[in-house]
Amino acid sequence: MPCSDPIRDNTDNNDTENPRNGPIGSIEGQEGHVYSLATKNGLLYIGSESKNIRVWKDLTQLTRFKSNSGFVKSIVVYKNQIFSGHQDGKIRIWKVSNKDPRVYKRAGTLPALKEVFKRSVKPSNYVEVRRRRTALWIEHSDAVSCLSLDEDQGLLYSGSWDRTVKIWRISDLKCLESINAHDDAVNSVAVTVTGVGLVFTGSADGSVKVWKREIHRRRTIHTLSQTLLKQDFAITALVTAGEDEGGIGATVYSGSSDGSVNFWEIGDEKVVKFAGVLKRHKLAVLCLAAAGKSLFSGGADKTVVVWRREGRIHTCAAVLTGHVGPVKCLAVAEYTGGGGRRWVVYSGGLDRSVKVWSASETAAEDRNRTVVVSPRHWRVSAEAEIDGGRWF
Repeated sequence: MPCSDPIRDNTDNNDTENPRNGPIGSIEGQEGHVYSLATKNGLLYIGSESKNIRVWKDLTQLTRFKSNSGFVKSIVVYKNQIFSGHQDGKIRIWKVSNKDPRVYKRAGTLPALKEVFKRSVKPSNYVEVRRRRTALWIEHSDAVSCLSLDEDQGLLYSGSWDRTVKIWRISDLKCLESINAHDDAVNSVAVTVTGVGLVFTGSADGSVKVWKREIHRRRTIHTLSQTLLKQDFAITALVTAGEDEGGIGATVYSGSSDGSVNFWEIGDEKVVKFAGVLKRHKLAVLCLAAAGKSLFSGGADKTVVVWRREGRIHTCAAVLTGHVGPVKCLAVAEYTGGGGRRWVVYSGGLDRSVKVWSASETAAEDRNRTVVVSPRHWRVSAEAEIDGGRWF
C-alpha cells in the first residue's frame, strides 16, 4: 500500500502526548558497511566488515571487542552470551566480564576445536562441499549469513552460503544436526515465537521452506514440512511475529530481491497458509524486524518502511528516509518512556551508519507520511577512542 510524497517531519519525538514516527539520532563513521545489529538489555551490538563488534548504550559507545575475522554477518544475544556469525564460516561466542561491563572475552567457537578433533578421525563425518572439497558435517564451508535462537529449547540455528542450516545445542555447544536446506545460499533463518516447533529458511534459490522439529529417540530431527514459495527472485530476509490480541495465528514474513514482502499465517495442525503480499520498496528488501503490531522492512532503496498490522490488514504508517546507502539490517527495542507502546528502531546501512528511530503503535496521524531526517538532529561519531545470489 503506497505512502504519499515525502514531507519533512518537524515534530518533537519526546512528545508523549502525541508520539511520532521519526528520527532520534545517527551513529556515523563505522569501520565499513554495517551488516548486523542486535539489541538486548539496553545495549546495541553493531557488526560490520571490520573486525570490531561495537557496543553502544544510550547512543554512547560503551566498548568494542575484536574478532580474528572481519565481516560480522550476523549477531544474536542469549542471556550473557553473544553469538556472531562470520565470513570465514565460523560462529564465535563472547561473554561480558562480571567485573567490568566494558570487557568482552571470547568464550569459544562453533564448532568447538575438541569436536573438530574428535570427529575428524572418522571418514564418515566428512561430506562433499563445493569445488569438490570435503569438510566435516559440523563445519560451515562458507560465510555464516544468519543466526536465529529458539530460547525456550536452548537451540541456535545458523544458515550459510554453503546451502546448509546447522542446529547447535547451546548448553554444551554441540552441533545436533546439519540440513541440506536449499539449492543456493541460505540468506535467512527464523524460528516461530509461539513454540510450535517450526523453523523457516529463505534462500537465494527463491524458496521459503518450513521445517518441523521433532524429538526421535532423544535426537532432535528436522524434516521438511512445506515449501511456501518458489520464485525467480532471491529470498533475502525472514521474520516471525507472535499471535496478536485478536487471536490471529503467528505470522511469517519474507523479503525478496524484487522489493516485495510476502506473509503467511500459521494455522491449526501447524499448517502455514498464504495471507498476502506487501509492496512499497522500489528495490530489494534486505532486512525485516517485527515488534508488537508493527513490522519494519529495510531495503536497497535506502528506506525503512513502518507497517502497522491488524490481522491481515497492513497499513504503511511511515517511510523513514535518511540513509545514503542500502539498509542492510534492523533491530528493535521497546521504548520505556511512556506515551503508549513505542519502539526504538535501529537500522544499519551500507553507508557505514546506524540510524536510530522512534516508532509508535498509536501514531495514527503519521499514516501515509514519509519522514525525512532533518539536519537539526544530532549525530554521534563512532571514531572516538574507547577506554578499556548472495546479497552483500
